[in-house]
Amino acid sequence: MPELPEVETLARGLRQTVLGRRILSVTLGKTDFIDDPIALEQHLPGRQITAVERYGKFMLLRLMPPTGVGTSGLARNGEADGKKTSESLLVHLGMTGHIAPHPAAQPCAKHTHACFLLDDGRELRYMDARRFGRMAYLAGEALEEELRGFGADPLEVSAEEFVARVRTRRARVKALLLDQGLLRGVGNIYADESLWRAKIHPARLGAHLTRKQAGALHRALRTILEKAIVMRGSSISDFLDAEGEPGEYQRRHRAYGREGKPCYRCGTQVRRAIVAGRSSYFCPRCQPVPRGSALTLPLPKRKTKQRRNAIGRRGSG
Repeated sequence: MPELPEVETLARGLRQTVLGRRILSVTLGKTDFIDDPIALEQHLPGRQITAVERYGKFMLLRLMPPTGVGTSGLARNGEADGKKTSESLLVHLGMTGHIAPHPAAQPCAKHTHACFLLDDGRELRYMDARRFGRMAYLAGEALEEELRGFGADPLEVSAEEFVARVRTRRARVKALLLDQGLLRGVGNIYADESLWRAKIHPARLGAHLTRKQAGALHRALRTILEKAIVMRGSSISDFLDAEGEPGEYQRRHRAYGREGKPCYRCGTQVRRAIVAGRSSYFCPRCQPVPRGSALTLPLPKRKTKQRRNAIGRRGSG
């Protein structure tokens, strides 16, 4: 699932390509991922896209009614003439979602479920094979209420506030990093990467971290997120930026997805365990297991193909 760096990468790309454009019409396909399809069809035509923002793992396309300001009044932070626009199209990419502009005459790709015709002859298209994403038109109090449920942005939260948030909770530190009500935008990949960099086991309790350890985690998380944004995120399977190009930060992964491979620091084999209900990758030497912690180890992968071939050979003998 796209996390903060991937969503930021896509948002930056859309700022370069659709900022200032006006939506002329809306065409929807399957709508089970849309909160209120009728609201999109009713409210979006005539709206101008005044900003594209990342908010955690969500994107917000800020909208201005037809009587709003022109492109000269636009700003990157979603303000027009000094006032925050109160209408937005909220987009969550889910597992396989992608949104990008295309020539209107170009045939729609498979799994295209929303098309927004723009005033320059292009369409902003949302594609999602599995439809685990979310789309919603939100305005006024509904928008404010939606955003109130999210925690601090990890790129903006101060070291003091981060340390306080983590050290006052007795949950596993991995669970704290994934808690969108605590920090918005961090997912499994960057939680594991930052914990490896800070040399903290994912099963440690937040309340058991020292101030120094929590501070190191804050620096690690921020550094990794910033580097991942520069490298346009991690493309594990489906993620593409607004130009259809994959990210490159997966080449820098030091923990995530590296089970059985040597740790880049000490050479010990990276292990995988279930922490906070998620697969968690860590170095057992650099990130020692906390005392009294009972980890759930994943079942070994079954070598189905080799087993089936072996049975076939025995049966043909």
